[in-house]
Amino acid sequence: MLTDRQRQTLNFIRSYLGENGYAPKLKEIADHLGITSRGTVHRYIRALEDGGHITVMRDHARGIKLKDTEPERPDSPEDEAALPLLGRIAAGLPIEAIEHNETINLNDFFVRPGRFVLRVQGDSMIEDGIFDGDMVIVESSSTARDNEIVVALIDREEATLKRLQNHGDGSITLMPANASMQPFRYSAERVQIQGIVVGQFRTYQ
Repeated sequence: MLTDRQRQTLNFIRSYLGENGYAPKLKEIADHLGITSRGTVHRYIRALEDGGHITVMRDHARGIKLKDTEPERPDSPEDEAALPLLGRIAAGLPIEAIEHNETINLNDFFVRPGRFVLRVQGDSMIEDGIFDGDMVIVESSSTARDNEIVVALIDREEATLKRLQNHGDGSITLMPANASMQPFRYSAERVQIQGIVVGQFRTYQ
């Protein structure tokens, strides 16, 4: 069994390889883990190699390769591939808030601490490809940059999914992605950012 830190290291290596096609350096692993010691990372790498999870080519700067093993799962009764479905989110008017032999681990794409799923209701974001019934993956955040798609809580009562536009006077405009709908502008104190959309998915059956 791996320790939590070793498991986090392995999951990061797997995710990094999937996104970039090559392995991370020790510094990149350390930055991800929030530690400064490359020696500590090296011990994690050695443990993963000894456990048969990876192969390390010593003469390569990015010489880590995954072995054909099943991903390590945390000691938890919950399915690690699941994200909590917290409710529905309005994408119209605001509503009350509440051929390679390889595998793809969906956790590497979607699952991170602080993320959750909302089901879209409405069609105000259809020009951004977000349709009624879609699931959006949201990363919890109280701030967002201009043009990011956010979950915004209005007057502490109503939640909506829109693109954000900040103004110099402190006001905020929530922009729909539907030419038939108008944007709404609010004073800053009326709007609380709940999270930023980082992904979406839908089913066809």
